[in-house]
Amino acid sequence: MSVLGADAGAAPGETRPRRAVALLALCALAPITAAISLGAGAVAIAPAAIVETVWGMVGGDAAAAASREALVLANIRLPRLLLGAQVGAMLAIAGALMQGLFRNPLADPGLIGVSAGAALAAAAAIVLSDRLFGAALGRLPFAVLPAAAFVGGLLATSTLYLVATRRGRTSVATMLLAGVALGALSGAMTGFLTYLSDDRQLRDLAFWSLGSLAGASWTKVQALAPLAIALLVAVGFLARGLDALALGEAEAFHLGVPVQRLKIAVVGLTALAVGGSVAAAGLVGFVGIVVPHVLRLAVGPGHALLLPLSALGGATLLMGADALARVVVAPAELPLGVVTAALGAPFFLWMLLRRGGDIE
Repeated sequence: MSVLGADAGAAPGETRPRRAVALLALCALAPITAAISLGAGAVAIAPAAIVETVWGMVGGDAAAAASREALVLANIRLPRLLLGAQVGAMLAIAGALMQGLFRNPLADPGLIGVSAGAALAAAAAIVLSDRLFGAALGRLPFAVLPAAAFVGGLLATSTLYLVATRRGRTSVATMLLAGVALGALSGAMTGFLTYLSDDRQLRDLAFWSLGSLAGASWTKVQALAPLAIALLVAVGFLARGLDALALGEAEAFHLGVPVQRLKIAVVGLTALAVGGSVAAAGLVGFVGIVVPHVLRLAVGPGHALLLPLSALGGATLLMGADALARVVVAPAELPLGVVTAALGAPFFLWMLLRRGGDIE
């Protein structure tokens, strides 16, 4: 049985308190995690100093704005925090959308090759643009990378859906196997591009493969913000359709849901979310599988609440993971993708054990 319907039989009196607790816990955890992330790193900043510095900067205090803490917060920590929150929210929403489309909690953009496809397109933009258009364009503008990663994620998602769907039914086992094949193919082609790249391109490619927020800047925050806002607005119109789709495509159609348009919207938004996230932070895995699944257990399968809570939970998780990446081996930092994989892989194994190895 699909986990999407795991709480379908729960009594309303049991579900409502869990929803309230989950909502309150996330609303309390998000600012706490943000404060920890702002203070953690090679230059530790106490919570009281953060409040004092930010208050002074907002109030126009020249001394506060010129302090070391203010420079670190304004130029490094705040853009990194906001970029991480955007990436985490987009990845978690992408995971929730794919789980709703495939009607199974194992559907995650990182596990089934969508992120690898987006990363391949971004890598191709880095390497080939220099060789083909380097004289005319110079260094590749950041705005080109989300577009390239979006196209790569869209092609990977569309291919995956076409391969895994037969007679209106999507096989999760086929989806996972196709995802492995897509990931391997994308990895091989990325390796070929790595062979062609120069020293600067190699550093950029290493960033994509491991994932990091070290390159965060206000420019990237501003470039990604429209994508994140558009995604948050769009998913609000998909909740009813995804709830109906959990019953089956035929049932959803008879309930008046335009199933084909819903599929196209989900595939497009997933590609948008993954493409933008990969372009901004590289490959960051397991956010899309951990956050929606935990929240589905807490608040039930209804997407009207699950999607916005997934955005908040994903943002919180990635802010916390980035803080952990900066303090574990300080003053150096771990790649963000390493931290999320270390947290997410045991959870994925626990999911499989809990389901008795049944992935259908």
